[in-house]
Amino acid sequence: MRLLVDARFTRTDHHDGISRYGASLIEAVASRTETAMLINDERQLALLPDVPHVKVSSPLSPAELFIAARVNGLEPDAVFCPMQTMGTWGRRYPLILTLHDLIYYEHPEPPGFLPAPVRVLWRLYHKAYWPQRLLLDRADVVATVSHTTKWLMAEKKLTKRPVRIVGNAPQGDRDVRDPLAEPARSLIYMGSFMPYKNVETVIAGMASLPEYTLHLLSRISPARRRELESLVPSGAQVVFHGGVSEEEYETLLREATALVSLSRSEGYGLPLVEAMSVGTPVIASDIPIFREVGGDSTRFVDPDSPDEFAAAVRELELPGRWGEASRAAAQQAAKFSWDQSAQALLEAAEEAIELFGRRRRFGKRRIRSARSRRA
Repeated sequence: MRLLVDARFTRTDHHDGISRYGASLIEAVASRTETAMLINDERQLALLPDVPHVKVSSPLSPAELFIAARVNGLEPDAVFCPMQTMGTWGRRYPLILTLHDLIYYEHPEPPGFLPAPVRVLWRLYHKAYWPQRLLLDRADVVATVSHTTKWLMAEKKLTKRPVRIVGNAPQGDRDVRDPLAEPARSLIYMGSFMPYKNVETVIAGMASLPEYTLHLLSRISPARRRELESLVPSGAQVVFHGGVSEEEYETLLREATALVSLSRSEGYGLPLVEAMSVGTPVIASDIPIFREVGGDSTRFVDPDSPDEFAAAVRELELPGRWGEASRAAAQQAAKFSWDQSAQALLEAAEEAIELFGRRRRFGKRRIRSARSRRA
């Protein structure tokens, strides 16, 4: 199979969630089938695996309306896009489009890197479900990363196309930390600082954990940092890193007592999987997607209760409890791998090829039937 992957959503400086997802899938699937990718900026190649590529227009440009004409000339057996916005007018190839989650219907703040006109359209787009239905039904198969999102898509009747799980996963083969070793008195948060992420409750809970240090790892705007700094309880230790390298993230993750995420809603929760993959326990808010990702290994708490969060940390201090939680985390993380995701993608591609061929045959029969009636 000749699989073409749309890699134009890859960042040029550092990965975000969509960028890492696409790059990781390309690397995993390229070892299984003939794979090429679309880019729109040479700088994207620094974050992508070494596979053949074709440079085309940006997915955010007006030329996206006609991108299918360019892709038709490449004659792929199937095309996979890690987003749902790829242009399809006049396509002559099987297509898989991806909807990661429905988080922006609850929290429609657009990503800051998008151009201003696109941000306006983004907000309008997420005020109703019918635009999403129009986009997804242009595909032969729709991919998503979790059963939770698949259930929500069915509930909202977002597509008539088959929906298949092509999951997210941690990076590479990672050594699991020693469950008998004493963890550092530190807690890790990796994620954005949007209001729904509910970092405020984590900070409030640190009032009951004065001997622990909370590490807030992600980049943060000066205004949001000042806002959160004003909430740090007296005597609590909270460090704003303002962004960390992969190496720094790995080091802090391997030392920590736990990774914490008390988000009120979430699309997936990749930091949970990353933590579990090295044997770091997770304390998370009790929401459906975290239940799916964290399984029985995660300690779930009320996202509105700083005291319940602090109590979950204290529970890990009980004799033998941290080691048990560490081993359970590693076992749960083993359920997620890019190899499994690559296999799921190839199965989805085979299905898309079959469905596309069936629709084309049906369309040709209708044309012949119409011509014969006119004759």
